[in-house]
Amino acid sequence: MLPKEFFKGWYFKCCGPQGTVALIPAVHRDGRGETASLQILTEGAAYSYEAAVPPDGGRTLPVKMGDCFFSRKGIRLQIQEEGLCAWGMLHFRELTPLRYPIMGPFRFVPFLPCCHQVYSMHHRVDGEITVNGQRFSFRNGQGYMEGDSGRSFPRRYIWTQSFLKNGSLMLAVADVPMPGGCLTGVIGVIRLNGKEHRLATYLGATAVRTDYPTVMVRQGGYRLCAILLEERTQPLLAPVDGQMNRTICESAACRAHYIFSHGGKVLWEETSNQASFEFEYPGRQSSAPKI
Repeated sequence: MLPKEFFKGWYFKCCGPQGTVALIPAVHRDGRGETASLQILTEGAAYSYEAAVPPDGGRTLPVKMGDCFFSRKGIRLQIQEEGLCAWGMLHFRELTPLRYPIMGPFRFVPFLPCCHQVYSMHHRVDGEITVNGQRFSFRNGQGYMEGDSGRSFPRRYIWTQSFLKNGSLMLAVADVPMPGGCLTGVIGVIRLNGKEHRLATYLGATAVRTDYPTVMVRQGGYRLCAILLEERTQPLLAPVDGQMNRTICESAACRAHYIFSHGGKVLWEETSNQASFEFEYPGRQSSAPKI
C-alpha cells in the first residue's frame, strides 16, 4: 500500500547538436488527491505542464499522460496548451543499465524520503521534438535516463550528470535522515570505456567536500571531484510530502570539470560543456567561479 504522500518521477535527458532538453514526467499524491505533471527543461527555459493522471496510476514505465507517452524505448510528445506547445517523437536504442541498482541495499530501507534509480547511463537518441518553436533534432544523439520515488527530495543535495568522451557520469550527495540523526549519502557511477566504477555509501564512500561550487567524494584510495564552472540554471518544481511546491535550480547543460583519481594519480580528467548540475546546498551563489 502506497503512503498518503507520494511521488514518482522520471528524468529523460537528450543531447544533440541543437542543444540539450530534459523531460520530467511525474505523478504525485497528497491529502487532496493525485495529480501529474510534465516539466521540460532546456538550456534557456523551463516549462511546467499539468498533465492527465495516467490511467494505471503511472507507477512504472511506460507511462501515458494524455497524448504523451514515455518509455525506455522512446517518447511521444503532443501538447497544445496556453504557454506550451510541444510535439514530436524520440527513439532510444543501445541503453546501458547498471550492473545492479544504484541504491544497493538502501533501496530496501522503508523510511528514506526518496529512492533513486538509473535506467540508462548512456544511450542513442534519434528523432525530433519542438518546444514552443524551438526545434531539437537528434541523429545519433546522446541520452541519459533516471528516476526518483518516495515522499520528498532531500533537504540538501548535489546532483550532476555528464556525457564523457568515452562514457558517462552521475554523482549525487544528499542528506539522508536516519534514526537518531542524519548522514550524508553518496551514490555515483563513472562509466569509462565500458567499465563501471561505482562510489556509494554502502561501499564505504564519503563526501569530503560540499562547498559550492565543488563536490568531492572518496572511497578507499579513489577520489571523484566535480567543479561547477559556469551554470545556466532554470527553476524546476520538486516534491515535498507529495506536493510539487519546492523550487530548485538546475542547469540542463553547463560547464563543469571532473577529476577521478586513485592514490593521488589522476585516472581521468575532463571538462564538459554539457553537464547537468543541481547544487542545493548552503553557500550557493548566483554564479560559479571559473578555473
